[in-house]
Parts: sequence; structure tokens; C-alpha cells
Amino acid sequence: MVDRPHLPPFSALRAFEAFGRHGKVRRTAAALGVSHAIVSRHLRALEDWLGVMLIDRVHGGLTAAGADYHALIGPAFDQLCSATERLRGDAGTRLQIWSMPGLAYHWLTSRLPDFGRRHPGLAVTLRPSDAAPDLNRHEAHADLRWWRDSDIAGSELPAIERVAAIRPRVFPVARPDAPWLKGRTITSPSDLLTLPLLHEDDDVEWHIWFGAHGVDITLPPPAARLWQAHMTLVAAREGQGVALTNAFLAAEDLAAGRVVELGAGNPDFRPVSLGAYYFTTHRDSGQSRPLRQFAAWLADQVAEAPADWQAAPLAPLPPHPAEPTRTTEPV
Repeated sequence: MVDRPHLPPFSALRAFEAFGRHGKVRRTAAALGVSHAIVSRHLRALEDWLGVMLIDRVHGGLTAAGADYHALIGPAFDQLCSATERLRGDAGTRLQIWSMPGLAYHWLTSRLPDFGRRHPGLAVTLRPSDAAPDLNRHEAHADLRWWRDSDIAGSELPAIERVAAIRPRVFPVARPDAPWLKGRTITSPSDLLTLPLLHEDDDVEWHIWFGAHGVDITLPPPAARLWQAHMTLVAAREGQGVALTNAFLAAEDLAAGRVVELGAGNPDFRPVSLGAYYFTTHRDSGQSRPLRQFAAWLADQVAEAPADWQAAPLAPLPPHPAEPTRTTEPV
């Protein structure tokens, strides 16, 4: 019986497969947890072994031969990852959980010790990340990430399961002693249009929030355009303008008085939902006992939050102009 033909070193294959997905040596090195010099050495070793140039070092990325080879070995790596995940089952004692940075910093990290006390021996590695992991290649066991309601439909992927874990109420906040608030009375949502508004990378959240209040608007130029919700919260805390946020991010700032909710207690300010933080898993691992335990613990933590942290269903409003459909970073 003829054995399988000799294969290149697995470490070199693994580095090449990861490089084909990430496109840059430094990104690949960060994903694999090694230095970029090691990744470069593995890539050259694989080229030497095959006698073929795989990396386009002039224009970046893969050569045509490299792209063909990556397309062939990629599914094999997927199968290896899936087979290993199934075989390990509950044997893994460390969960890799990725999360939106804001939620990780302001809410999830401080609660993880409770999970450790409830499940001794089952450790969690929490990675704040702007980008979602590739769950098909098992870069993480689960991901906790924001999706706007306008974007979640049509985003489904085979073998990926999403469950809405947190649906926060979204509201405007500002520094109480900001000079542009002095002497101002905020009696209706439209009053905010006269204040400096802080945006993420677009204005969709503000359009949806004002639209939920039936306000037909043309937004003024942003006071600042920032990348993420936790950055707009920092800017609001420093007095730069009004930010849209939620209590899972802003609870400590609100309790300390560093920011205040504009319109709090005013019935004209409705409880608005823009989307939810979804707990996302791969179907091969999502039903493992450790992940079920983490998901149940997460649900308990959310249930313990004050009721007004989460959004109540909204009654229908009279029609108003459709909001823009561009994507944005999460609130």
C-alpha cells in the first residue's frame, strides 16, 4: 500500500494558510501569536520546499500559484479544525471569547471572575477586537458583537448561529458642566439638534434615534466623527458633545456624574433600540458544555442588569422619511 506523499512542515503550511486569509505578515503573526520574522521564515521555507513562489513581495498578497494552492488547502484546514473541535468536545478548559472593545472594557471584564467562581477549572480568554473572528476556522469559540437591526437581516452564514444576548436602550449623554449646556433646557428630542453631536464613522445611529421620535431632520455637521461608541462616550465625558450610548457602556460614568442622560424622565424621550449584542458561535462548538455554561452565565448577568438598561418594544409611530442604510460601528 502506497503511503501519502511527503508533506511540507505543518508549521509552514499553517503560516501560509493564515497569511492567505490575513494578507499581511504582521497581521498573520498577530493572529498566530508569533513574531513576524517567524512567519516570514515559514513562508520562505514553504516556497523553498515546493520550489514555487507563493508570495507576491512586490505588490503584496499571493501570486497566482499561491492563490491556487491556498484555495486547495484552505478547506483541508477547515476540516482539521472541525474534526479537532468535535473530538475535544468538553475536554478544552479555556474558552476563547471575542467581544466588541467597549462592551469588553466597560461591562464584561469586571464580571468574568464571577464566571470563574461558578465554573472552577474553566478559564476564559477575552479578546477585545474591532473585527469578528473567523468562526469557520475556529479562531474563537464565540463572539459577542453588535449588530444593528437594519444590518442583521441577510447577514446569516451557513454553520454560524447568532442569538441576541443584550438589547440595550440607547440614549443621549453629555457632560453636565459642558459650557454649551449652560442655561439650556432640553425639553424635546429636537432640542438636541442645536447641540454639538458626536458621531461614529457615519450618522446612521442619530438618524434612527431621531426617526424613532418622529423627528424629520437634517443633521448638523458633527462635532467630531469617531470610530466607535466607547470613543464617543469618552469624548462626551470630556465635554466635546452629545453621544449616543447605552448603560452597559456608560453605567459607571452615569453613576459618577461624569455624564448625564439628556431627557431622562421626560416621556417625550422614548426608549429606543438600535440593535443588539449577539452571541455568535459555530454549530460544531456552540453546543459544547463549556459554551453552554458560558451562554447561560451571560444570560444571568444580563438578567441582573437594571430593567431600564434594556429597550422595551416601541409602539408604532407615524411614517417618517426612511433612514440611511449605511453600516457603522456599534453603539
